[in-house]
Amino acid sequence: MSAPDHTTDSAAEGPAPAPPAESSLTSLGTRAARQLATTTKTVPQMQAITSRWLLKALPWVDVKGGTYRVNRRLQLRVGRGRVQFEQNGADDIRVIPHTLTELPVLRGYDDLDVLRDIAGRFRVRHVRAGQVLFEAGQPATEAYLVVHGRFARYTAGKYGGEEVTGVVTDGDQMGDEALGRPDPRWQSSVRAETPGVLMALPWDVLQEFTGRVPSLAAHLAAYAERQRLPMNRKGEAELPVQAGHAGEPSLPGGFVDYDLGPREYELSLTQTVLRVHSRVADLYNEPMDQTQQQLRLTIEEIRERQEWELVNNREFGLLHNTDYGQRISTYTGPPTPDDMDELLSMRRKTRLFLAHPKAIAAFFRQCNKRGLVPGTANVDGHEVPAWRGVPIFPCGKIPISDVHTSSIIALRTGEADQGVVGLYQTGIPEEHQPGLNVRFMGIDDAAVVKYLVTAYYSLAILVPDAVGILENVQIGRTAD
Repeated sequence: MSAPDHTTDSAAEGPAPAPPAESSLTSLGTRAARQLATTTKTVPQMQAITSRWLLKALPWVDVKGGTYRVNRRLQLRVGRGRVQFEQNGADDIRVIPHTLTELPVLRGYDDLDVLRDIAGRFRVRHVRAGQVLFEAGQPATEAYLVVHGRFARYTAGKYGGEEVTGVVTDGDQMGDEALGRPDPRWQSSVRAETPGVLMALPWDVLQEFTGRVPSLAAHLAAYAERQRLPMNRKGEAELPVQAGHAGEPSLPGGFVDYDLGPREYELSLTQTVLRVHSRVADLYNEPMDQTQQQLRLTIEEIRERQEWELVNNREFGLLHNTDYGQRISTYTGPPTPDDMDELLSMRRKTRLFLAHPKAIAAFFRQCNKRGLVPGTANVDGHEVPAWRGVPIFPCGKIPISDVHTSSIIALRTGEADQGVVGLYQTGIPEEHQPGLNVRFMGIDDAAVVKYLVTAYYSLAILVPDAVGILENVQIGRTAD
C-alpha cells in the first residue's frame, strides 16, 4: 500500500519565491539602512542581581575605629551549644572531644585528655519512632547527646492532655538540668518523633570522673555555685531591688555588673581588581561609558557577596552566630503557622523574617491547608508577604541542605532596641558608595587600567535574643 499523499496545494506549486535581490529594490533596504541607524540598546544586564532585602533592612552603624565592641551585662547562665560527631559507619560514631565544651556544664573546661576520656565513654543507641526515652519524674540515670533525629519534650497538660514543650534535634543534649541535684529527676518526658541515634553516658560514669579528677570536680562545683547566684529571667547577674514596701525599710543595694570579655567585631571586606583596557576606555564610550558599566556590574557582584557573608560567614554571619538557645526546630518538618508563632514569641519587636523563596512557598502551602491567608506589609512602597504583621523577605543566600531543608531567620534590628546592626565605615579614601571605595591602581605594560574595588562591612548581634532561627524547615511537598 502506498503512503498517503500529504502534499498541500502550495507545496505542489514548487518552492516559495526567493526575496528580491538588493539590486532589484526600488528603495533603500533595511539591511543597508541599519548601517546608518543608531540601535536602541540596554545597559548590560545581570541575572544574578537579587533584591538584597537584608542589606536594605539593616540599620548601618558607622564604625570609625574599624572595630565595634558590644558591651553586655555579666551573664551567669551559659547558653546551650551543639556537640559534633564523627561517623565511620552505622555503629561507629564518636563524640569529637573538644566540642563537649559546648555543653553548659563543661563550658570553659580545657583539659583535653579528660574530655577525650569522657567522649570515649558515650555509647551509641538507636531508637525507633514513637519510643519514649524517659518520663517526667523518673530518676535521671543517663545523659544523652542527639546524633540524628527529632525528639519531642512533653508534659501532662493541666486539663489532662499532652502538652509539647519543645523539640530536640541534631547536636542537642538532654540531662544537664539534673546536675547539682541530690536526687536528679527528669522534668519532662521525651519521645522520638522519628527514628534516631543517640549517644548515652550513664551518670555514675560522670560521678566516677568527678571523684578521680580534681580539676573536673572543681569545674563542676564552680558551675553549680554559679547557678545558685541570683539572676534575672535572661540569666544575667541580678540587681537587688525592692517594690511595694511601706515605711522606711532598709533598701537593698548593688550594682549592674558587666561582662569583662566583651566581643569585638572587626570590619570584614570583599574586594576585587577591575581591569579595563585603555583602548576600550578611550574609544568605546558612546552612548554608554564602558568603565562605568564595568564598575556598576562589579559593585553589584560585590554587594551580592556581601549579603551572602552577612548570612553565612562563620565569624559574624547570622546562621553561625545565633545563640543556640534561640534556635528551634519545626515540629513536623514543613514550616507551619504554629512554628512561625513559636519563633515570633521568642523575642520582642521582631522586625522581619528572612527565608529562602522555597521556604516561603512551603509556609504558604501549610497556610493553604488550614485555610489561612497570610497578610502583606508595605515596605518602602513594595507589598511583601507578612505573618502577624511582620514582613517575610525572600533571601536566596540562606542555603538549602542536601536533604532539602532550610532555615527561617527572625530579626530585631537597631541599636535602640538591642537588635542586629550592620557595620561599615564611611569617609574612606576614594569612596564611591558608603563603605565602598574604588581606587585607581595604575596602567600596566599591556595598557590595561586597573581599579581596586573594596567593600568594608560586618554585622553585630547586640543581645542573644535579637536573632532566632527556625531550623530543619522541610521545603519539599508532602504526600498529604
